[in-house]
Amino acid sequence: MLILFDIDGTLLLTQKAGIKAMQSAAKELFGDHVTFEGVDFAGRLDPQIWAAAAQRNKIDPSEHDRFRDGYLKHLRQFFEATPTSVLLPGVRELVEALQAREDVTLGLLTGNYPETGRLKIEQAGLDPELFPVAAWGDDGQQRTDLPLVGMRQYAELKGEPIPADRVIIIGDTIHDVECAKVNGCRSLAVATGPAYSVDDLMVTEPDLLVKDLSETDRILEWMLNVKVPVSE
Repeated sequence: MLILFDIDGTLLLTQKAGIKAMQSAAKELFGDHVTFEGVDFAGRLDPQIWAAAAQRNKIDPSEHDRFRDGYLKHLRQFFEATPTSVLLPGVRELVEALQAREDVTLGLLTGNYPETGRLKIEQAGLDPELFPVAAWGDDGQQRTDLPLVGMRQYAELKGEPIPADRVIIIGDTIHDVECAKVNGCRSLAVATGPAYSVDDLMVTEPDLLVKDLSETDRILEWMLNVKVPVSE
């Protein structure tokens, strides 16, 4: 089985350090007039966020690489000044329980660039190497492209393909549920992100909807279809 976690709002929160770092990088490179007002961040790929901001501020899209480098620089500075990246409830316990199983491979499916996504995970105290499969924001044109990226990486890693119904995508936005459905994967929606409530996510009809990931045993039983022994 392949379990693909979103990062922001699912594994961790950064108190908007990512958004602030993007804004700071853009202002430093292109002027204080640059604004991200009206740009949708939730569930979007970082290149999509850049493209929307560039269009809104009439910035040459070819400046993307400079922006990306600046974003990483400013994100590091934010974390050095104030370590704000923290794991959400139940994340460590669930990741550790899944990582201990030989029949489970962990992965990431996220809109983040690889370098900033890994930095956020490291800053939250989790080892990015726990996720040998990773579909990043620059691996596709839209989020629905990413599950197939993760499945191809799994096949290369394990030497055999994985059926889509053996893939679970965990995320905090309607876009995570959508990309699971489009690709025939199972979806676990978690209402720990800032953009979507339990009621908002319920409308998308995920396979499982939880307030957070703290009910480790319940989630494992649903994922693996096995009874998890109650810890004494």
